[in-house]
Amino acid sequence: MAIKKTRSALPVIVVLVALLSPFSATAVAETPPDPEKPGPYPVGVTTMMMIDHSRTDPAFNGGPRTIMTEIWYPATDDTRGLPKNRLLDFFSRSEDPAFLAILQLAFGVDILAVDKTFQNFAVRDARIRDGKFPLLLFSHGNGGLRMQNAFWCEHMASHGYIVMAPDHTGNCAVTFIDGEMVIFNDTDEGRTLSRTDRPKDLSFLIDTMERFNKGGDSRFLNRVDMEHIGVAGHSFGGYTSTWMADQEPRVDAIAPMAGVAETRTNDSCPVMLIFATEDDTLGMDGVQNIRSYYEGSKGPRYYVEFLNGGHYSFTEMHQLKPDFGDGTGEGKRITNGEPITYLDMETTFRLTNGYTTAFFGKFLKGMDGYDAYLAENHAPDELIVKTDPGTGEN
Repeated sequence: MAIKKTRSALPVIVVLVALLSPFSATAVAETPPDPEKPGPYPVGVTTMMMIDHSRTDPAFNGGPRTIMTEIWYPATDDTRGLPKNRLLDFFSRSEDPAFLAILQLAFGVDILAVDKTFQNFAVRDARIRDGKFPLLLFSHGNGGLRMQNAFWCEHMASHGYIVMAPDHTGNCAVTFIDGEMVIFNDTDEGRTLSRTDRPKDLSFLIDTMERFNKGGDSRFLNRVDMEHIGVAGHSFGGYTSTWMADQEPRVDAIAPMAGVAETRTNDSCPVMLIFATEDDTLGMDGVQNIRSYYEGSKGPRYYVEFLNGGHYSFTEMHQLKPDFGDGTGEGKRITNGEPITYLDMETTFRLTNGYTTAFFGKFLKGMDGYDAYLAENHAPDELIVKTDPGTGEN
């Protein structure tokens, strides 16, 4: 009888552990999916205009702060096989000559031609699948676009996250608000204003998704795990993610790419730093600042430095123009002035996705099975990897 009691009590203990844990017992116990490969879910994507009535916006005629936002999410299985999203779908298929001219000027490309070749695998306005998924936010670079890291946003959605990426109005290359074009304010004043606006934009999106999760948008009703929130970003967006760790208590982990703030007040928030040795845009001082950010962090910290990467290695800019800037095509090393052929995007994206998926899987989903992946250098000829899961020691 005693043996029978012991065996019958085991499932009860497992249930109690699951109820008391902030993460699901299944997520902790199961072997996690390969973080470098797309996850088990098809991906949907939708565009929404968010209006923050608590702020006025000089970039938009002094009206309320208005933010065009892209949302990627796990979609239902019937999404598989449906037509994939196109580049101009992010802009409501706009072929306004002025809009095309601005993008031509900003990026030096024929957007109509790029629209035919742009690679991504999400399906526009697909149905969101049942489940509850942690929230990620992605912040674009200075003069960038909300879809500039589509490779990363849709990869994370395929692994079971809801990902919101805004156009930071006035600091993005171009955005549409109520049919009106708002272009990049490329001035010191504009960047100073955006430095203040960017964290507020992301906090507002968290508030908005909280409302959606409670029924404000039926598509997201009870679909979002608002207790587990992460932030990533590129360049100025990397700075933004570090400011969010300092300013927004709801943020649980950050993954800045190619940019961090000069100082840190919340030094315990888990961080995954993704950057490149040959980042000519940041320069050697900027690259060293990222290394110093790692050294000054006291909580869980991870560091992935791409030896043959540049600033734009972690973006979709190569799809717009193969030699867009440092990190795409060929260039010159900032470390010794020698020529460099930057690491191919397929490898860069695979490793960037791998490390960040494992990082957020651990700290937002409690998937400790990713510890082994995070501890290993998966491309020793291309990477410097440092890990400190929380002991404060290298």
